[in-house]
Amino acid sequence: MSTSALRVLIGLIVVTAALASAPYWAGRSDLRLIGEIMSYLALAVLWNLLAGYAGLVSVGQQAFVGLGGYALFICVIWLGLPPLMAIPFAFVSAGLVGAIFAPLLFRLEGAYFSIGTWVAAETVALVFAAIPSLGAGAGMSLPAAAVKSIASGRDAREALIYWLLVGIGMGVLGLSYALIRSKAGLALMSLRDNPVAAASLGVDIWWTRFWTYVGVAACSGVVGSVIFLQKLRVSPDSGFSLNDWTVIVIFMVVIGGIGRIEGAIVGTITYFILRELLVDYGVVYLIVLGIVVILVMIYSRNGIWGAVEKGFGWSLMPTRRKS
Repeated sequence: MSTSALRVLIGLIVVTAALASAPYWAGRSDLRLIGEIMSYLALAVLWNLLAGYAGLVSVGQQAFVGLGGYALFICVIWLGLPPLMAIPFAFVSAGLVGAIFAPLLFRLEGAYFSIGTWVAAETVALVFAAIPSLGAGAGMSLPAAAVKSIASGRDAREALIYWLLVGIGMGVLGLSYALIRSKAGLALMSLRDNPVAAASLGVDIWWTRFWTYVGVAACSGVVGSVIFLQKLRVSPDSGFSLNDWTVIVIFMVVIGGIGRIEGAIVGTITYFILRELLVDYGVVYLIVLGIVVILVMIYSRNGIWGAVEKGFGWSLMPTRRKS
């Protein structure tokens, strides 16, 4: 392991340990906020892998977040599984649907691919909204017995779900870094920098994009399952929300810096700072977000982190290799 990779590993361990201690000193609202940040960090890192590296600009990731939530509820309510044991089924379900979608969507390119992902997500949402046994448009709630089985009390349950969100957020971040530094990561970085050159050097673009798409779909399903485990309820409107699970995530990655792991981190932090500062100002909040995006696109196409990296040469999670 290189010195830079070791430093990143130590940093991730220290940050994870600090966040994991929060239930012992933070309030319930603070835990929910940090847990939400971790869930969005995971989704931002995953979307950045998809769009920033594999060149797949999807606006349909809400399909997999909702699928993950519904998969958990179905396993708990229909199969009688404990909620925590149902999480792996969310991973498998979202991954399988991603594997079905990929060959169909990969026939499209550019803007047509993006529109296709949105149409696919809306189709999934309509299917779930039309099934009476799943609550149709009203959705589903976890039974009281299943909720009580998660932990001995409310505080213990919220702490456990918080730890799951922290584990997922930091785990996705660490695994993404390890992926980018692996041989498979070389293929992704070559796709990001020059797809034509990557193909000429023997990179199988179709399969690289396929496994990236499926992997991101499966992991998004896990994030969705824990998000709705915390909410204790899922519905088509909340599970397959374009704004909540895709638009906000795209905003984070774009302002942070697409094609860099640090960009997803910076974008997530920036979004939540703006949201917490402006949440009481109504429409002004949305106007400010729009202005921020416009300014970033005008003055730094590579986002906030791209400008910092260019100006100061900093790299929190270096992925370049020395010859």
